[in-house]
Amino acid sequence: MASLSPEHRSLRATIAAKKRHHPDRPDLVEDDVRALKVLALAEHIRKVVNNAPRPSREQCARLAELLMPEPAAACQGGGGADVA
Repeated sequence: MASLSPEHRSLRATIAAKKRHHPDRPDLVEDDVRALKVLALAEHIRKVVNNAPRPSREQCARLAELLMPEPAAACQGGGGADVA
């Protein structure tokens, strides 16, 4: 397993502490869990991009469509699905 970034470790610790001290309040960790999932996705994308060949403009457009088919709806508050 690759080492986690300091930000990743900090978020995991924050979530664990909130769950430990407030086991009856899952709502307290929702934003932190979302942030952790988005951070993990960003780290994965960065790793893939750094190891991939440079794509053509057409390939970039297709990749962008995969990442955000409906830009406004894909972000929090826009009705899109959460990152799993």
